[in-house]
Amino acid sequence: MKLNVINANSETVGSVDLSDAVFAGAIKNDVIWESVVRKNASERRGTHMTKNRALVSGTGKKPYAQKGTGRAQVGSSRTPLWRHGGTVFGPQPRSYNYTLPKKVERGALRAALASKLKAGALIVVDELKATEKKTKPIAELLKKLGAASKTLVVDVRLDDNFNASARNIAGVTLVASGRLTARDVMDTTRIIATRAAVERLQEVLG
Repeated sequence: MKLNVINANSETVGSVDLSDAVFAGAIKNDVIWESVVRKNASERRGTHMTKNRALVSGTGKKPYAQKGTGRAQVGSSRTPLWRHGGTVFGPQPRSYNYTLPKKVERGALRAALASKLKAGALIVVDELKATEKKTKPIAELLKKLGAASKTLVVDVRLDDNFNASARNIAGVTLVASGRLTARDVMDTTRIIATRAAVERLQEVLG
């Protein structure tokens, strides 16, 4: 399969061969789901916490006599049975991060890329560079290239000027090809990738 390569003026300047092993494989939604859930979990802060009976304020003195009052036996005012007492088995700070096998992550990325190619959402350009750090010309460039409400820009190494100019454009996300995940691909309506990035992805995922 071949895909046209365009320049900054949306003119066709060549083509790139797409590997069937990467861009024409089966679209496995379950594998994509696994990768997206793992990525979301890794970004959870996990700072939630409730106070147990050792952390809530209150005296350690026995509230009243053990026997003779007609009331239930209580050893502390911080008991979970009382108001303002500690919480039993409440959430504590933890990390939600976990790992998936590399084959699963790569398979999910292949499936996500195949899905976007099938939908016609992949655009390949010869290069993405900027001579100065100015947002307006880069915004016009991306619009000319077919940028949509959510656009993912992928390059092997992001040009410093281009990165500084495009990172504050609403809806535009810039990712190096080595850090690309299935969630990045699925959470966008348009992918603008350089020829070098496509070749690098095929080298790693093929």
